[in-house]
Amino acid sequence: LRMSFKSYYGLFFAIGLGLTANRADADTVYFTQRQVLREFFPTSDRVDFVRVTPNRAQQQALRARLGYPLPKATYTFYVATSRGAVDGYAVIDEERGQHMPITFAVKLGRAGVVEKLDVMVYRESLGDEVRDARFLRQFVGKTATDRLRVHADVAAVSGATLSSYALTEGVRRAVALFDECVKTIRPTPALSAR
Repeated sequence: LRMSFKSYYGLFFAIGLGLTANRADADTVYFTQRQVLREFFPTSDRVDFVRVTPNRAQQQALRARLGYPLPKATYTFYVATSRGAVDGYAVIDEERGQHMPITFAVKLGRAGVVEKLDVMVYRESLGDEVRDARFLRQFVGKTATDRLRVHADVAAVSGATLSSYALTEGVRRAVALFDECVKTIRPTPALSAR
């Protein structure tokens, strides 16, 4: 596992996630990265980030769990802390809907349990009902041990089936990445840039 740990604050626009969220190339922006992290961690002292590049063994394990190779080589996890203790984690990612990618954020507790899912950018002309609280609440409490299958574990939104699949897959990947690569990472003074 290769990683770098940097302060989120002051480097917000320099992290290079490759995610775009402006009106020129998106239908609807609901949250920027800064906004979603503030919503997820309103009382945390700081939010740092760690870039995770799974090694070969982790890539193979993730491929076996997910059923496909990871779409990206590196993922960014945000780590919220207060007085040196971890408050929780977040990952911002994208998954293709019917035609366009959906940008979403998953908030995880210290043990990798899903606490919240938010759609940040929705680019399709139809199907944004996946933003409804009733759909998003289904993911709360899920972990890497849950199978997360649409129509079995997650009820799809009528008229937004492909978007339902996309977000379900995104959450599956987030909890699997946390379980394989992130859960042992703890911010320390040596890793955390002030």
